[in-house]
Amino acid sequence: MTFKGCLFDLDGVIVDTASHHFVAWKTLAEELGVAFDEEDNEQLKGVSRVDSLEFILQKGNLVLDSNTKLRLMDKKNLHYLGLADQIQPADALPGIVDLIADLKAAGVRIGLGSSSKNAEQILSKLNLLAVFDAIVDGNHLTLSKPDPEVFLKGAHALGLAPEDCLVIEDAIAGVDAGIAGGFQVLGVGDANELKRAHAVVPGFGGLNWDEIQNLLLHK
Repeated sequence: MTFKGCLFDLDGVIVDTASHHFVAWKTLAEELGVAFDEEDNEQLKGVSRVDSLEFILQKGNLVLDSNTKLRLMDKKNLHYLGLADQIQPADALPGIVDLIADLKAAGVRIGLGSSSKNAEQILSKLNLLAVFDAIVDGNHLTLSKPDPEVFLKGAHALGLAPEDCLVIEDAIAGVDAGIAGGFQVLGVGDANELKRAHAVVPGFGGLNWDEIQNLLLHK
């Protein structure tokens, strides 16, 4: 099995900004009188901004007009960006920079498939923006994961077919999106939670590209 391309999710795969998202969504939810905890935050992994807000509104049995929703999403995002402003290259998750260098050396095309609308800003803070051959983020999407749109657009941007690309994801919705699009999927995190992935690793520390491909080959 030889992949020509690799499509990464952002949050939880390249960098962990989950804590920033949690604080920003929790602050907004509490302003709306809706209780929001870490278990709720887990439900938002890989989910778009609009669908995340809808989750909170449904939990609180709230109905708001479109303009109010847009204002609240902008408010949350400004809070998040303020928290994420301190991100620096050292915050890249262990092993990810070495893996990307490995992929580059092997001639594998690299793409990002993320529902985040702040992906380019975050990658820039990590000094990783230039290594990506294609970036598809929330600014280019009409459908959220688990719909495969983000990865299908990513493969297209790389000039590759889904079967030639590996999707790397840490969220159930993202794993399901990759599978729905006809991709091989490598999960990063809990093997029980991500059991639909073709293979799962706890992280990238000590893993090179050949080992990852072998892991998928023997599954």
